[in-house]
Amino acid sequence: MAIITEESDSPTPPQTKPLKNPQTIPPTSSTPNPSFWFYFTISVSILTLTFVTISNLSTPQDPKTWFLTLPTNLRTHYSNGRTIKVQPTPHSNSIEVFTIQDGPIDSSHKVLIVHGLGCSSFVFSKIVKSLAKLGVHVVAIDLPGSGFSDKLESVTEEKVITGFGRVFEMYNEIKEKGIFWGFDQLVEQGYVNYDYAENEIRVSKVTSLKAIKLGPEEMGRVLGQVIETMELAPVDLVLHDSAFNLGANWVSKNLGFVRSVTLLDSVSNETAFPLWVLKVPGVRWVVSGFGFVFDKVVRKCCCKTGGVLDSESHRLLLKGRDGIKSVVEMGNKMNSSFDVGEWGNKLSGVKNLPMQVVWSSGSSEEWIKKGRQVADVLPQATFVTHSGGSWPQDDTAEEVAESIHDFVSRLPKPIKVSKKKEAVPEHIREMLDEATVNVHHHGFGGHDHSHGHGHGEEAGYPSGYGLGHGF
Repeated sequence: MAIITEESDSPTPPQTKPLKNPQTIPPTSSTPNPSFWFYFTISVSILTLTFVTISNLSTPQDPKTWFLTLPTNLRTHYSNGRTIKVQPTPHSNSIEVFTIQDGPIDSSHKVLIVHGLGCSSFVFSKIVKSLAKLGVHVVAIDLPGSGFSDKLESVTEEKVITGFGRVFEMYNEIKEKGIFWGFDQLVEQGYVNYDYAENEIRVSKVTSLKAIKLGPEEMGRVLGQVIETMELAPVDLVLHDSAFNLGANWVSKNLGFVRSVTLLDSVSNETAFPLWVLKVPGVRWVVSGFGFVFDKVVRKCCCKTGGVLDSESHRLLLKGRDGIKSVVEMGNKMNSSFDVGEWGNKLSGVKNLPMQVVWSSGSSEEWIKKGRQVADVLPQATFVTHSGGSWPQDDTAEEVAESIHDFVSRLPKPIKVSKKKEAVPEHIREMLDEATVNVHHHGFGGHDHSHGHGHGEEAGYPSGYGLGHGF
């Protein structure tokens, strides 16, 4: 029997072999992962904040910006003063010193007040006004590195170029000669032909801004130039706090320019404001960064009587424009071996100089004892106390001013120090005579065109601005 099978009209689907190790392919999505962008944004924000903070801490504030952030009383103090240029060393650049002055110019009493480290002329602004009302011509200065005086100076140093410095110098050479010069060197030789030998020692001059640091010698030059520029000689010096240590050497060498010395809470090797708090990085940041902490330090060490003292203004002046660095450097350069008794008794001429010791009675008994010790080793000095602290306060300014006025008023009338006119060298005199002959020869009618520039012994040396201007 035959078996008949029927074939289906529908095609049979092809059979496929099963895949080995089948893998499941997840569906793709175009939606970004939100957690990635969240962490990315946070990371960028933290990095940006870190860089901005470091930049603000390491970069000195622009002077104009700093000035505009000051309170009104400090800006008024600045507007009432003037700056003069001084040269601390014979080979240094000139720097600007801020000064305030008041009182009649023709007064026979000319007082110069020099503050100690850590404060400025702003401390003495009320004393200056009080002395001016008493008929005294008074000047107060900001020492270099303090107040509104320059706190940074431009310094040029020679540095040996090594390591990355050579690479940077090579980059500058390629930048100067052009990038194609560098490619040509690489194509022709396989390296850039650096002009200098591999082992040659290269020295580069680098100019940077550094904190001003002056010792007693440089500070004496500053005092002398201020007195000469403002025509204060013979001057009645008021040396506050550490200014005595910085200025005593100059006084002993320039007695002809000094009529008297008043020591205002001045100990030979100490400062009223504790400089150690400015030397320790963490402590310095806290004390200078927070007004209430600075106020506590000042009132504990400099103003124990609790009088009126604008400590916030003093903090801003000390901290601004890297002033702390200058104060610390100058404190380190104080004469640690300075002895008041040796200075006042053994140096020729100093023992005959009229002196006064004005001391705060509102401080501790130990501090008052130190004041009497200073007066005892200076036999010619009178001892006077005032009710304020070692930093003068607004409510005791008149008291301190009266002590200074009473002292200088009892002194003999000063003889004004005249500047000696040096003889004109022969070749300069011949030049002046020849110039005069040429003027008359060219038919100017014989009129005097010297405009006060005399000849012979009265003529000054030639200067950069023309003949006949004296020093």
